[in-house]
Amino acid sequence: MVAKPQGFYQRLQLLPLPAQQAFMAALCERLLPNYALYEQTSGQGDGHTLRTVLNLVWERLSVPQASIDFARQADKLAECEPPEGDESFGARRALDAVVSISALLDTLQGESPEAVLDVSRTSRAGVRAFIELTEGEVDAQALALIIRDHPLMEDENDFQDAVLEAVSGPINKTTLKEIRRLGRNGGISNLGLSLEDADG
Repeated sequence: MVAKPQGFYQRLQLLPLPAQQAFMAALCERLLPNYALYEQTSGQGDGHTLRTVLNLVWERLSVPQASIDFARQADKLAECEPPEGDESFGARRALDAVVSISALLDTLQGESPEAVLDVSRTSRAGVRAFIELTEGEVDAQALALIIRDHPLMEDENDFQDAVLEAVSGPINKTTLKEIRRLGRNGGISNLGLSLEDADG
Protein backbone atom coordinates (compact mmCIF):
# COMPACT_ATOMS: atom_id res chain seq x y z
CA MET A 1 0.00 0.00 0.00
CA VAL A 2 1.60 3.25 -1.11
CA ALA A 3 1.33 6.13 1.36
CA LYS A 4 -0.65 9.13 0.16
CA PRO A 5 1.82 11.68 -1.22
CA GLN A 6 0.40 14.46 0.96
CA GLY A 7 1.09 12.54 4.16
CA PHE A 8 4.49 11.58 2.79
CA TYR A 9 5.49 15.17 2.01
CA GLN A 10 4.19 16.40 5.35
CA ARG A 11 6.32 13.83 7.14
CA LEU A 12 9.34 14.88 5.09
CA GLN A 13 8.90 18.53 6.03
CA LEU A 14 8.53 17.70 9.72
CA LEU A 15 11.86 15.86 9.84
CA PRO A 16 14.80 17.62 11.53
CA LEU A 17 17.23 19.09 9.02
CA PRO A 18 19.96 16.39 9.36
CA ALA A 19 17.33 13.72 8.62
CA GLN A 20 16.12 15.68 5.58
CA GLN A 21 19.72 15.95 4.39
CA ALA A 22 20.27 12.21 4.79
CA PHE A 23 17.04 11.58 2.83
CA MET A 24 18.22 13.86 0.00
CA ALA A 25 21.70 12.34 -0.02
CA ALA A 26 20.22 8.84 -0.39
CA LEU A 27 18.05 9.96 -3.33
CA CYS A 28 21.06 11.68 -4.93
CA GLU A 29 23.03 8.43 -4.65
CA ARG A 30 20.30 6.72 -6.67
CA LEU A 31 20.38 9.46 -9.34
CA LEU A 32 24.15 9.22 -9.86
CA PRO A 33 24.12 6.18 -12.23
CA ASN A 34 21.92 8.22 -14.63
CA TYR A 35 24.60 10.91 -14.71
CA ALA A 36 27.34 8.32 -15.18
CA LEU A 37 25.44 6.79 -18.11
CA TYR A 38 25.02 10.22 -19.70
CA GLU A 39 28.73 10.92 -19.26
CA GLN A 40 29.69 7.58 -20.77
CA THR A 41 27.36 7.80 -23.77
CA SER A 42 27.83 11.51 -24.58
CA GLY A 43 31.41 12.16 -23.51
CA GLN A 44 30.09 15.19 -21.58
CA GLY A 45 30.03 15.77 -17.85
CA ASP A 46 32.16 15.12 -14.79
CA GLY A 47 30.77 12.31 -12.68
CA HIS A 48 33.92 12.27 -10.54
CA THR A 49 33.12 15.75 -9.19
CA LEU A 50 29.52 14.76 -8.42
CA ARG A 51 30.76 11.69 -6.55
CA THR A 52 33.31 13.76 -4.61
CA VAL A 53 30.77 16.42 -3.60
CA LEU A 54 28.28 13.79 -2.44
CA ASN A 55 31.02 12.02 -0.46
CA LEU A 56 31.74 15.32 1.32
CA VAL A 57 28.06 15.66 2.17
CA TRP A 58 28.04 12.22 3.79
CA GLU A 59 31.22 13.17 5.66
CA ARG A 60 29.55 16.30 7.06
CA LEU A 61 26.44 14.32 8.03
CA SER A 62 28.49 11.79 10.01
CA VAL A 63 30.96 14.38 11.40
CA PRO A 64 28.92 17.61 11.80
CA GLN A 65 31.99 19.58 12.87
CA ALA A 66 33.86 18.68 9.64
CA SER A 67 35.07 21.87 7.99
CA ILE A 68 33.94 21.78 4.36
CA ASP A 69 33.53 24.77 2.06
CA PHE A 70 30.17 23.94 0.49
CA ALA A 71 29.98 27.24 -1.40
CA ARG A 72 33.09 26.18 -3.30
CA GLN A 73 31.63 22.71 -3.87
CA ALA A 74 28.45 24.31 -5.25
CA ASP A 75 30.56 26.27 -7.77
CA LYS A 76 32.29 23.06 -8.89
CA LEU A 77 28.94 21.33 -9.18
CA ALA A 78 27.50 24.05 -11.43
CA GLU A 79 30.24 23.28 -13.96
CA CYS A 80 29.01 19.67 -14.18
CA GLU A 81 25.66 20.58 -15.73
CA PRO A 82 25.06 19.21 -19.26
CA PRO A 83 25.45 21.81 -22.04
CA GLU A 84 22.42 24.10 -22.22
CA GLY A 85 21.61 23.13 -25.81
CA ASP A 86 21.49 19.39 -25.03
CA GLU A 87 17.79 18.54 -24.85
CA SER A 88 18.31 14.78 -24.88
CA PHE A 89 16.59 12.58 -22.33
CA GLY A 90 19.96 11.54 -20.91
CA ALA A 91 21.01 15.17 -20.44
CA ARG A 92 17.80 16.00 -18.61
CA ARG A 93 18.23 13.08 -16.21
CA ALA A 94 21.90 14.02 -15.70
CA LEU A 95 20.72 17.54 -14.87
CA ASP A 96 18.30 16.04 -12.31
CA ALA A 97 21.30 14.61 -10.46
CA VAL A 98 23.20 17.93 -10.50
CA VAL A 99 20.15 19.96 -9.44
CA SER A 100 19.34 17.55 -6.62
CA ILE A 101 22.86 17.63 -5.19
CA SER A 102 22.79 21.44 -5.53
CA ALA A 103 19.55 21.58 -3.53
CA LEU A 104 21.19 19.44 -0.86
CA LEU A 105 24.20 21.79 -0.74
CA ASP A 106 21.83 24.74 -0.32
CA THR A 107 20.59 23.21 2.94
CA LEU A 108 24.18 22.92 4.18
CA GLN A 109 24.81 26.60 3.48
CA GLY A 110 21.63 28.06 4.96
CA GLU A 111 17.86 27.91 4.88
CA SER A 112 16.28 26.01 2.02
CA PRO A 113 12.99 24.65 3.40
CA GLU A 114 11.66 23.34 0.07
CA ALA A 115 14.84 21.47 -0.92
CA VAL A 116 13.81 18.08 0.47
CA LEU A 117 10.49 18.23 -1.41
CA ASP A 118 12.24 19.36 -4.59
CA VAL A 119 14.64 16.40 -4.52
CA SER A 120 11.83 13.93 -3.84
CA ARG A 121 9.72 15.33 -6.67
CA THR A 122 12.66 15.54 -9.08
CA SER A 123 13.37 11.83 -8.62
CA ARG A 124 9.70 10.90 -9.13
CA ALA A 125 9.42 13.20 -12.16
CA GLY A 126 12.42 11.51 -13.79
CA VAL A 127 10.73 8.13 -13.41
CA ARG A 128 7.51 9.55 -14.85
CA ALA A 129 9.38 10.99 -17.85
CA PHE A 130 11.12 7.67 -18.46
CA ILE A 131 7.82 5.77 -18.43
CA GLU A 132 6.32 8.34 -20.82
CA LEU A 133 9.31 7.92 -23.11
CA THR A 134 9.06 4.12 -23.15
CA GLU A 135 5.27 3.86 -23.45
CA GLY A 136 5.01 5.80 -26.71
CA GLU A 137 1.78 7.44 -27.84
CA VAL A 138 -1.13 6.85 -25.48
CA ASP A 139 -3.79 9.28 -24.33
CA ALA A 140 -3.26 11.21 -21.10
CA GLN A 141 -5.77 9.25 -19.04
CA ALA A 142 -4.34 5.89 -20.05
CA LEU A 143 -0.83 7.19 -19.47
CA ALA A 144 -1.69 8.37 -15.94
CA LEU A 145 -2.86 4.84 -15.08
CA ILE A 146 0.19 3.24 -16.71
CA ILE A 147 2.49 5.55 -14.70
CA ARG A 148 0.64 4.89 -11.45
CA ASP A 149 0.84 1.10 -11.79
CA HIS A 150 4.23 0.90 -13.51
CA PRO A 151 6.80 -1.27 -11.69
CA LEU A 152 9.37 1.55 -11.87
CA MET A 153 6.99 4.02 -10.21
CA GLU A 154 6.03 1.45 -7.58
CA ASP A 155 9.73 0.86 -6.98
CA GLU A 156 10.35 4.62 -6.70
CA ASN A 157 7.53 5.07 -4.19
CA ASP A 158 8.67 2.05 -2.16
CA PHE A 159 12.25 3.31 -2.22
CA GLN A 160 11.33 6.80 -1.00
CA ASP A 161 9.10 5.29 1.70
CA ALA A 162 11.97 3.04 2.83
CA VAL A 163 14.41 5.98 2.98
CA LEU A 164 11.88 8.09 4.89
CA GLU A 165 11.50 5.26 7.42
CA ALA A 166 15.28 4.92 7.70
CA VAL A 167 15.84 8.63 8.39
CA SER A 168 12.88 8.89 10.80
CA GLY A 169 14.75 7.13 13.59
CA PRO A 170 17.84 8.35 15.47
CA ILE A 171 20.65 9.19 13.05
CA ASN A 172 24.21 8.22 13.87
CA LYS A 173 27.25 6.95 11.95
CA THR A 174 25.87 3.41 11.80
CA THR A 175 22.43 4.39 10.54
CA LEU A 176 24.00 6.83 8.06
CA LYS A 177 26.00 3.96 6.55
CA GLU A 178 22.80 1.97 6.20
CA ILE A 179 20.96 4.92 4.61
CA ARG A 180 23.83 5.41 2.18
CA ARG A 181 23.82 1.73 1.25
CA LEU A 182 20.07 1.96 0.70
CA GLY A 183 20.60 4.97 -1.58
CA ARG A 184 23.28 3.25 -3.63
CA ASN A 185 20.70 0.60 -4.43
CA GLY A 186 23.25 -1.85 -5.78
CA GLY A 187 24.32 0.67 -8.44
CA ILE A 188 20.85 0.76 -10.03
CA SER A 189 19.26 4.16 -10.61
CA ASN A 190 15.65 5.28 -10.14
CA LEU A 191 15.14 4.44 -13.83
CA GLY A 192 16.25 0.85 -13.28
CA LEU A 193 19.51 1.55 -15.13
CA SER A 194 23.09 0.87 -14.17
CA LEU A 195 26.43 1.59 -15.82
CA GLU A 196 26.44 -1.95 -17.23
CA ASP A 197 23.52 -0.86 -19.44
CA ALA A 198 25.81 1.53 -21.28
CA ASP A 199 28.17 -1.28 -22.20
CA GLY A 200 25.48 -3.62 -23.54
